[in-house]
Amino acid sequence: MTVNIEVLNEVTGETLKAFGRLMPQLSRSAAPLDHAALTRVVTASCNTVLVARVQAAAGGPGEIIGTLTLTMFPIPTGLRARIEDVVVDEAARGQGAATALTMEALRIARAQGVRNVDLTSRPSREAAGRLYEHLGFQRRDSRQYRFTIEAG
Repeated sequence: MTVNIEVLNEVTGETLKAFGRLMPQLSRSAAPLDHAALTRVVTASCNTVLVARVQAAAGGPGEIIGTLTLTMFPIPTGLRARIEDVVVDEAARGQGAATALTMEALRIARAQGVRNVDLTSRPSREAAGRLYEHLGFQRRDSRQYRFTIEAG
């Protein structure tokens, strides 16, 4: 399978449908994205949303089988970057899409002058952890904290 990676610059019916299929595979608790919500993500100046497509036999653009969001933002100690919300369709896993998405995100971050790229992955996602370590990510000895803001 040949995988092509592209930057998502515009939300279309196709991309909305693909995200509707992919996001539940990443998080059962995340609310579905409507056109406006996905557009906010895609057009945010700190985000680069990548999509992976399988090359179509007929020469068309191919189906979207995965996505990754690279977030870059300046802080006093330099330009920081995080990889977020990586998901590849269950039917296409193990065929290089996550590697291609991650490598493109690293290329973009490097071109912007980022020194480090962080990501987190749940311990239950063992295959993802192996992939990230294979690509050169190192597990950090740190504490991660989360504060949940209740809706109200």
